Amino acid sequence: MTSAAGSEPVPVFMPTVETNESLTADSALLKRNYECKIYKRRWPILALFVLYSTSNAFQWIQYSIINNIIVRYYNVTAFSVDWTSMIYMVLYIPLIFPAAWILDKKGLRWAVLLGSFGTMVGSWVKVGSLAPDPDRFLVTFAGQTITAASQIFILGIPPKLAAVWFGPNQVSSACAIGVFGNQLGCALGFLIPPWIVRNSINLADNTRDLSIMFYGQAAITTILFITIVFVFQDKPPLPPSPAQAALREAEEEHYLRSIVRLLKNRHYVLLLVTYGMNVGVFYALSTLLNQVVLIYYPSAEKDAGRIGLVIVLAGMLGSVVCGIILDKTHRFKGTTLAVYVLSVGGMIAYTFTLPVGYISVVYVTAGLLGFFMTGYLPVGFEFAAEITYPESEGTSSGLLNASAQFFGIIFTIADGKLLKAHGDRAANLALAGMLLLGSVMTAMIKSDLRRQRAHQEHMSHPAAEKTQPNGN
Repeated sequence: MTSAAGSEPVPVFMPTVETNESLTADSALLKRNYECKIYKRRWPILALFVLYSTSNAFQWIQYSIINNIIVRYYNVTAFSVDWTSMIYMVLYIPLIFPAAWILDKKGLRWAVLLGSFGTMVGSWVKVGSLAPDPDRFLVTFAGQTITAASQIFILGIPPKLAAVWFGPNQVSSACAIGVFGNQLGCALGFLIPPWIVRNSINLADNTRDLSIMFYGQAAITTILFITIVFVFQDKPPLPPSPAQAALREAEEEHYLRSIVRLLKNRHYVLLLVTYGMNVGVFYALSTLLNQVVLIYYPSAEKDAGRIGLVIVLAGMLGSVVCGIILDKTHRFKGTTLAVYVLSVGGMIAYTFTLPVGYISVVYVTAGLLGFFMTGYLPVGFEFAAEITYPESEGTSSGLLNASAQFFGIIFTIADGKLLKAHGDRAANLALAGMLLLGSVMTAMIKSDLRRQRAHQEHMSHPAAEKTQPNGN
């Protein structure tokens, strides 16, 4: 199907892609040759995206995880600090549509350049907020708003980048690695702020600590932006797979028509809702983590950060494991459903171990929850790419992320109110209930693996078998 990295291009025959409706199993083969090739440069491109994604995701939770310190420093309410997290969710919903259009029409390079530039600008704006004054909170919130807006050029990229640069036997793993960057940023966002910014009553100490964090992230995002300008490429000269070659033929498709077709796909709509519910629960849990942990373990800001770190690190491991499973088995629905159901169990275990008095136990159950709940992210992306082929991966994943932000806002606000009115158990069990409902809805999704069928049709063609290399 494709040549090994660095070898000569291999001609292959392609299945016809039906761009007006869904891809069918009996689609005709194109009567022309296509050349497919996998390039070694795909790994540096993916690694650079991972670092860029990390630099943005780090800033999402950096205020909420030290909520009590930020409240005292800027003299604002805890709910105001919660909004530094929720602004990421709020802005994503209206901005994802123009962002997805830019990704589809202008390509990966333009999208990544815009996102990296915005992340850099937002980081420098935060440097101007280093003073214990409520007015300066507006400055830091403005910086957070800019970085939040830049996120629209990150979350939908992994499945698109994986499909454009990687072959069919690596695409799921590459998508998982792409999501890894966002998870790594979240992990560092849980770990580093409590470590740098001490819970000191001396506001001058807080200013010094915050300046280290703000100047550090501004320098890193600047270096990344400059590197992206000179290194990051849009796409390889030749496509890496038959499915991607067919999509290149259909690039003139109208963006709005693609969205309409996606929303007419009943099984994709089910996945749209269930993905949003799962990731929305993670957003709510993360935003309120500092407040929940301090209920049972006062002055444990660093532990709250480490628990968040454990959740995300376990999820990163879960993402890689799930990506490998998908590449080996192609059991997309079975994997999606299993991960979802196990997320329910993890959430329940986390809820009932919080008050036991042993914070080490909370670390363990939080890790179990994170392995499945956060590990679900690339699984949902890849399942969507399968059941919506030949639609753009950037469009399908962009809508998934918009759904996640929508549910994240609702769950965070509602759970925050439940937490204040009825305590953490009621708040966490409500989130577990949402995950249970999502599991039931996931079971209703039909496993219509259109992208895999396109690969199989190509492989079944006699000419394709003759040109199939022994390499990748």
